[in-house]
This record gives sequence, structure tokens and C-alpha cells, in this order.
Amino acid sequence: MKHACQHLCEKFQVAMDVLAKPWNGLIIATLEEGALRFGEIGERLDAISDRMLSSRLKELEALGLVVRRVLPGPPVRVEYELTDAGRGFGEVAQAISRWGERLAVSAARGGGAKRAARAARAAPAAKRARASSTSSTQRP
Repeated sequence: MKHACQHLCEKFQVAMDVLAKPWNGLIIATLEEGALRFGEIGERLDAISDRMLSSRLKELEALGLVVRRVLPGPPVRVEYELTDAGRGFGEVAQAISRWGERLAVSAARGGGAKRAARAARAAPAAKRARASSTSSTQRP
């Protein structure tokens, strides 16, 4: 586990470490359809490079979330499939989807996401302004 936050459950943090890596959540969600060959995964996630996909699949396999199966040929084929632990992501993906819908609605209204981004950009300037006004009032 990379980041330890005392106020958060360790198991939550382990899950977030997996999902925090680019493409992991999308790969796992794609494999919810069932076993797929490397090329089929790449077609569904068309923006991912073969190198990145290969790297992520190896990592997910090492974590016990994906199993790599070599099918005899000719030609020899390789399939990837979720393990029982990997299939547990389905419920999480549905919850994230519901949250994404709320975020989209909020953004469409010009709501929270845009306001939060503006506030985050404005915060450093406001902090500098407060600091300079405080230092100018404290000068002899």
C-alpha cells in the first residue's frame, strides 16, 4: 500500500491503490463481459497502447484479479479472465457509474465540479493576497 491514511479502512486503501493506476478499472470492467483475448481487450479500450495493456494485465494477474490462460493451437491463443476476486468489481463499477451520473448532472447545471475547480484555482491567489496584506500590516 503506497499511501496510508489512518482515518480510512486499510482494505479501502488497498482497493484504491489498484483503481488509482490508469486503465486498471477500465480493464477490469471490460473483462466483466467474460474471457477475452489480448487483441479484443485492446479493441474495446482503443486508446490504450499494447505495451500499457500488457503491463497492466501482468500487474492485475500478480494481484490475483486476472488469470491468463494459454489455449493450445495452432495458433496458440491467450485469454484473460477475471478471477472470483476480480469479478467482485462489478458492484463497485455500478456504484461508480451511479456517482458518475450525478457528477454529469451537476456539471451540466454548472454545479459543484466547475465551482470546485474555480475555487481550487483561486485559493492560491487568495492565500498570497492574505499573506501579503498580513505582512504589510505587520511592518514597522
